[in-house]
Amino acid sequence: MSGRRGGGRSLSWAVKFEKRGLWTRNAVAGTSVYGETRRKFSGREYRRWDAQRSKLAAGMLLTKNDPGILLPEAGTQILYLGAGHGTTVSHLHDHLCGKDNERGGRLVAIDIAPRCLRDLTHLAQSRKGLVPILGDVRKFTTWGALIQRRVGWLFQDVAQAGQVDIFLSACARFLAPEGLALLSLKAASERFSKKDEDEVFAEVGQRIVAAGYHLVEAISLAGFEQQHTLFVARRII
Repeated sequence: MSGRRGGGRSLSWAVKFEKRGLWTRNAVAGTSVYGETRRKFSGREYRRWDAQRSKLAAGMLLTKNDPGILLPEAGTQILYLGAGHGTTVSHLHDHLCGKDNERGGRLVAIDIAPRCLRDLTHLAQSRKGLVPILGDVRKFTTWGALIQRRVGWLFQDVAQAGQVDIFLSACARFLAPEGLALLSLKAASERFSKKDEDEVFAEVGQRIVAAGYHLVEAISLAGFEQQHTLFVARRII
């Protein structure tokens, strides 16, 4: 672990932006989750948030707006659909919950793959506030009761057909008024015709708006994830 000291620009109490890189205050000091670099800022340990392995981090580096806008409010309940092995989840946990869940957050992470759930469950053993659930993101009836109130922040990154339908249904069911929802979408996953990539993304943006959401931004992730756009929407009804 590097012992360098530095400041950087704070995006939240636990997230720093420095030299085109993101860092989160490590909720489990002395431990890396996926081999990421650790270093000290003002005596506190942070983990490098690798944008090559996290679409949310990539979006934060590429947004035209304040990257802090893309983060949930610390200490709240959030919903992550398609949580994978926990790379992004772990950094969100640093910000949302902190050490021993000092912030009182709750991160509900859904994934359909048993292998991913094993990794998430292992992560949850040392990260209070992380709630891993094995489930199909399309079948709310099997796990939706665990979301006791609407959330103010929702993220979706699933490799299933009909991702936009899944996203809009999840937002209608779980997202609170004025809540922020983020959809990581690969063009090929929604290409049912001969439309090119730009047409696919434009159509998705139109669908989000037509469903009653304000499209805050559509962030191309080119340079980190090809053919991917991160849609950022706020619920207005």
